[in-house]
Amino acid sequence: MFSDHRYPQFSQLRAKMAFIVYPIQSIVNLPIGLSRAIGGYFATHQALYSENKLLKEENLLLQGRVQKLAALETENAQLRQLLNSGSQIAENLKIANIINVDPDPFMHQVIINKGKQDNVYPGQPIIDSEGIMGTVVTVNDFDSRAILITDASHAVPVEDVRNGVRAIAVGTGNGILQLRHVPNSMDIAVGDMMITSGLGGRFPVGFPVGKVAEVKHEPGKPFATIILTPSAKLDRSRHILLLENTKATKGNSNAK
Repeated sequence: MFSDHRYPQFSQLRAKMAFIVYPIQSIVNLPIGLSRAIGGYFATHQALYSENKLLKEENLLLQGRVQKLAALETENAQLRQLLNSGSQIAENLKIANIINVDPDPFMHQVIINKGKQDNVYPGQPIIDSEGIMGTVVTVNDFDSRAILITDASHAVPVEDVRNGVRAIAVGTGNGILQLRHVPNSMDIAVGDMMITSGLGGRFPVGFPVGKVAEVKHEPGKPFATIILTPSAKLDRSRHILLLENTKATKGNSNAK
């Protein structure tokens, strides 16, 4: 400090020496600076990777929640349709859920979550928001087994809305219905809606069963081949209604 104060030429010499030494210092500091830069790069890369992974996980969770909300919205819409259809019916109704489907492709049967505890009885009709689905066949304490109208062993008396012609709609086992023993001269056409006729007392009058999809008149055969497409969403409906037939209930109670 004394020499810098008394002899100014030393400061000029020091500046020249610093200019000469600067490249050496830069070379010496280069590994340290490079190491810091590389460390900072990898730290930033790791932080970005972690943040990106977290954002992907959050996005996946949000997508799952959106799908759940969409499923709930669809389910609510189905319930509203079911309740709207039930509000127009005079009979007593119970809402039930399909909890299982028979895996046998030749048996169109389902399991519902209502049983003896809910006063379900064999022969009780089931419907969805679009029409007749089938009939309860066996009842346990807490669940029941129902047979769908497309099962080969199921039959329901029907009538044509257009002209009142009556027939029996029988399941074929392959997702459609067929009208049995209808003479070729009978006036049934493609597009006609078939509803329950009420004959036999099991199914109430006026419920949609199916729409005529095909009519064949084969020469030499006394009966026409008439195919119906079911009105009910047999392969999609989850929520159903159980119709209470007071006559059937009384018959069961008398039998006991």
